[in-house]
Amino acid sequence: MNHLLAMQGLPPFSQIDASEIEPAIRQVLADNRQHLKQLLAQPGPYTWASLVAPLEAQENRLSNIWAPVRHLNAVVNSDELRRAYNACLPLLSDYATELGQNRELYEAYRQIAEGETFATLDAAQRKTIEHALRDFHLSGVDLPDAQQKRFKAISKRLSELSSKFEDNVLDATHAWKKHISNEAALAGMTATGLAMAKQAAEHAGLSGWLLTLEFPSYHAVITYADDRALREEVYRAYATRASDQGAEPKWDNTKIMAEMLSLRHELAQLLGFANYAERSLATKMAQSPDEVLDFLRRLAARGLPKAQQEYAELEAYAKDVLGLPSLEAWDVPYVSEKMKLALHSLSQEALKPYFPVDRVVPGLFALVERLFGVSIREREGVNVWHPDVKFYEVYDPQGQLQAQFYFDLYARPKKRGGAWMDVCMSRMQTAEGLQIPVAFMTCNSTPPVGAEPALFTHDEVITLFHEFGHGLHHMLTRIDYSDVSGISGVEWDAVELPSQFMENFCWERAALDLFAAHYQTGEPIPETLFARLIDSKNFLAAMQLVRQLEFAIFDMRIHKEYQPGSGNRIQAILDETRAEVAVIKPPAYNRFQHGFSHIFGGGYAAGYYSYKWAEVLSADAFARFEEEGLFNPAVGADFLHEILEVGGSREARDSFIAFRGREPEIDALLRHSGLAA
Repeated sequence: MNHLLAMQGLPPFSQIDASEIEPAIRQVLADNRQHLKQLLAQPGPYTWASLVAPLEAQENRLSNIWAPVRHLNAVVNSDELRRAYNACLPLLSDYATELGQNRELYEAYRQIAEGETFATLDAAQRKTIEHALRDFHLSGVDLPDAQQKRFKAISKRLSELSSKFEDNVLDATHAWKKHISNEAALAGMTATGLAMAKQAAEHAGLSGWLLTLEFPSYHAVITYADDRALREEVYRAYATRASDQGAEPKWDNTKIMAEMLSLRHELAQLLGFANYAERSLATKMAQSPDEVLDFLRRLAARGLPKAQQEYAELEAYAKDVLGLPSLEAWDVPYVSEKMKLALHSLSQEALKPYFPVDRVVPGLFALVERLFGVSIREREGVNVWHPDVKFYEVYDPQGQLQAQFYFDLYARPKKRGGAWMDVCMSRMQTAEGLQIPVAFMTCNSTPPVGAEPALFTHDEVITLFHEFGHGLHHMLTRIDYSDVSGISGVEWDAVELPSQFMENFCWERAALDLFAAHYQTGEPIPETLFARLIDSKNFLAAMQLVRQLEFAIFDMRIHKEYQPGSGNRIQAILDETRAEVAVIKPPAYNRFQHGFSHIFGGGYAAGYYSYKWAEVLSADAFARFEEEGLFNPAVGADFLHEILEVGGSREARDSFIAFRGREPEIDALLRHSGLAA
């Protein structure tokens, strides 16, 4: 029995064998192709019921089988799983392109859109068909056969390269380890950091301490270790992962990035766009690359003078107080933490006792319940991929099961870095009834050490709230068509609105009181400590802003300015961007771009600006809560109904205006960032 093909409901993770994956995908693709032929062979005219609904059902089956495979590859990566996953990528790419270039299917959709029954469809159904027609054009349905064939080959190759990029980063991250036998070498590191390193050594069968490039370990060293040479060694290892400067040439992403840019450019030109940046924006709120760059540079004009001032103060502190001859990239987190402690008597470490996982998670749920009227309960006995994973159910105000989700919170070997929400199942009506949405929510937070609960930094709490915002967008939708339910169909530069919106509550006393309490005494955060937290909120905020602008401008420029035959200008454009907006000048060996998975491994190519674009929306949306009451049920209900529930069934701008009563304004973001005039 193939457990993927036999799957009913939630995935049977412990039973899925790598050997089942490719046969299952091949079988479903064959079934789908045959079914599509039957659908298109029907006597017309085509309708939603005769074509779109059954097509959605077959695509849903494929999605439900592929989702757990994609997820397992990210969270419990193994050689066998990776081989099976990579073998399926070209099959899926070919199939997606084949669907997008199917002229007969395109004409059938067009017939529905132009037919008499179109006006009788609801708004979400009409939006589904409008998106489909747009996506047919973006898949090359209008191209001559030879160009369609080339488009298909490019799409397949890009899928393979993206996966290889991620594999190289993962392998390079997990290959580097440093065994420390003398605790004195780790002077300055926190008790948690030391315990984590000792636990890592024990798991590896070693005495002493083991440092890795998994983010909690990297962060513990780069932020707290007094040994400057150790900080530089760890920084160099992290900053050269999967690059020509790294230890292992076989993981070098240089050629992969160059080929991806070349292929993206060619693909965009096949479709009639001048460059891939224009192609990327075809499905976003922003109208043009120049509009995006102008937006980013206007933010830079507000932030760069303040960032330069902050950096000068950091340099002076490093020299005058810490006695460092210069401020290097591997010193910045360390000096920042020392200076923050001196100015605000606050460190991330001082806050950790107040953010134990067994209070943070229930507190997050309590906040969501208060805002949106839902209730969240843990369900035990669900088949999961690791003992740390927990499973929860979301019930609506009437007590009906509305959604489910998996929580995988801690960093560990063979797990991709970063944090993300991904779709396990989407909400949609099926022949069997309503399929409720199911989400994967994944972080790489500091794991529990010994018998104590996991203690999170405030930054890790913010990350958790961020990902849960994405989860709410996916889970609380009331749209029954998978292409526009939840986050599906939402413009990419608006999809971060709910996630960044949720981050704001991590700075509000009334919200923190729902979950921030000392893990030993149960005492809430003392008022003096909270005041220091708020005072520190915008500490080096302008430096953080220009760093994000550096990434966004670099991303947009490499896709907008690509010229065939001009050589690989990735490093040159990054250097130029840093000269324009950066205050931290990294060493020549820094290869940040080789690990920039958002744009080379994920979906953010020519779209990284979306974080800042959506932050304008989220800050302005949160400002309404500030104005009318943090837990105002009417405002919470409006956010639920006008933003979360509608998903991609209408334009993001229209959803924002429906909630806020006007177009978005930048003032709240500048105020929240300490940059208001």
